[in-house]
Amino acid sequence: MSSMESLEDLLQDELKDIYDAETQLTKALPKLAKKASNEDLRDALEQHLGETERHVERIEQVFEQLGMPARGKRCESMKHLIDEGNEMISDAEEDGTRDAVMIASVQKTEHYEIASYGTLRTWANMLGKNEIAALLEETLEEEKEADRKLTAIAESFVNEEAAEEGGRATPMRGRRGARARPIAADSRGRSGTRGRSR
Repeated sequence: MSSMESLEDLLQDELKDIYDAETQLTKALPKLAKKASNEDLRDALEQHLGETERHVERIEQVFEQLGMPARGKRCESMKHLIDEGNEMISDAEEDGTRDAVMIASVQKTEHYEIASYGTLRTWANMLGKNEIAALLEETLEEEKEADRKLTAIAESFVNEEAAEEGGRATPMRGRRGARARPIAADSRGRSGTRGRSR
């Protein structure tokens, strides 16, 4: 890692990191979409692949504005998140369970990207690079929307299907005996259960 002597250095280094992270995702998302059994999930992953390709292009625009070559540095965090997700997905035998763990895995990558783009946008603003900040903000909002969409798919049916698979699941009970179902973390990273009347 090169020496970090200024906020400008940090910005450039983090841009290289997220550039590689996005590039890794352009290779991982098509494989995940093929494994998804739920059509809504498959469509969401395919749509996000298109967005991810645009994110790569935006970062290349940022590199150009900074007079830097479009070159990343290996993002070990994204590599580990993808590897961990693939391992969990390969261990899931039932379709609903596989889809549920796929959503959880992709949301982990989304949250990493949300943190990275939020930081980059803030640094760009601090450095007076308003056009760059606007490009990063656009991508940040798309990452947040992708995360919200995955949460909605999980809450609508995927997690419930996973809970009912294998004949082993016992419905969770909320207050007053209402059946509750697990939900994915929301865009703020909170998770829990949501009650549903019978």
